[in-house]
Amino acid sequence: MKITSEQLAWLIRRHGIEMTHLSGGSHIGSVLSVADIIAVLYADILKYDSGNPKWEKRDRFILSKGHAGAAIYAALAEEGFFPLEELKTHYANGSRLSGHVNHHLPGIDFSTGSLGHGLSAGAGMAYAAKKDRRTDHRVFVVIGDGECNEGSVWEAALFANHFRLNNLVAVVDHNHMQSLDFNENTLEIEDLGAKWKAFGWNVKEIDGNSHRELKTVFGCMQEEPHRPTVVIANTIKGSGISFMQNDILWHYRFPHDGWEYDCAVDELFKQKPEGIDDPYTPEGICNPTRPDADDDIGNDHTFSVTWNTDYPEKMRRVVAKPGSSERVHII
Repeated sequence: MKITSEQLAWLIRRHGIEMTHLSGGSHIGSVLSVADIIAVLYADILKYDSGNPKWEKRDRFILSKGHAGAAIYAALAEEGFFPLEELKTHYANGSRLSGHVNHHLPGIDFSTGSLGHGLSAGAGMAYAAKKDRRTDHRVFVVIGDGECNEGSVWEAALFANHFRLNNLVAVVDHNHMQSLDFNENTLEIEDLGAKWKAFGWNVKEIDGNSHRELKTVFGCMQEEPHRPTVVIANTIKGSGISFMQNDILWHYRFPHDGWEYDCAVDELFKQKPEGIDDPYTPEGICNPTRPDADDDIGNDHTFSVTWNTDYPEKMRRVVAKPGSSERVHII
């Protein structure tokens, strides 16, 4: 029986926690924010055949924010592209499940991880389909909001509008955080919708963690005018696990043994939809370890709060200013 998007989203989150926990891998916050987008696409929207991954009429999908690769790996495994057991090899030496998306896996059309490349590749795929007069598939590209700092994203956006690529759909996982801080503290990006509109795109802005809104916006795209569409999906970084939400720490940190893993699994287990099982802890975790007063939880880890420019005097060195007797401190 085919699983629902809600079930698939939960499984993506649960696999993501286990994969990063076992491997010591990064980017669980990004995996959690994009989980609902990927789940709706694979459960309800995309055309594909897991038994024939190269089926010519399949929709093409690129996860350009390749650091969230655990999310697409989980979705593909749940949809039968490769065995679920292989998810446990995430990040391992010799594994096909590299830390960033790897095209050597069935169901992956393009390796990603170097930000800014995915939309260009997707625009090329959509353009090729237009040149071949093929209307039997569409191209979907999920990009990050921080990724929209890349100039190549906007070059691809110009190209897609110029050639009226209405078979191309970009989805911005707009979780409002990137790298070490919030988007607006890193490089101002708003009004993001107005920017895409100025580049000639059809713009849709939705709650990207709402399956209802995702299904509605993806379902109506066949009726859109002859231009590419971008869905700005406003999501929450770390969505689904309270202590990871909107905490930039979890862009890099993985759930360690102890309260981090136990509390993440415990929260997810309490949200588990009916009709599916937890593949790792079927009964949940009895007596999960809880954080104590000394644990790093609930703190603001953003660069703008934690960075301190007051260096200790011992880190300074005194040098003569060129052409002057004045001496200055250099860090």
